[in-house]
Amino acid sequence: MAHGYLNQFAQDKAAVYSAGIETHGLNPNAVAIMKEDDIDISNHTSNHVDQYNDLNFDYIITVCDHANENCPFIPSDKAIRLHHNFFDPSKIDGTAKEVHTNFEKARNEIKAYCKEFVANNL
Repeated sequence: MAHGYLNQFAQDKAAVYSAGIETHGLNPNAVAIMKEDDIDISNHTSNHVDQYNDLNFDYIITVCDHANENCPFIPSDKAIRLHHNFFDPSKIDGTAKEVHTNFEKARNEIKAYCKEFVANNL
């Protein structure tokens, strides 16, 4: 979701890459909740952080404590490292309405963070 919003808000000011320490594919609930905000992430991919070892990033943003604590070192001469632990809605078991509500909450928090990041850093 952060990748989608960073692309939207940064437009041509940044190249956005997204990766994790594990690859699980796209969560259909994340795709659906982003589509409700007119952002299509259905063609995004689930990449492992090691795929980007050759890039020299300006910023490295981790979006959960697990990644922040376990992410392998990403070599980058100048990267500013930022961390924000977002609630993970994929961990919720419940009714369809409860799942939707939690994905919407996470989406809105991520959207606000990404908008502020772009406004203050790019």
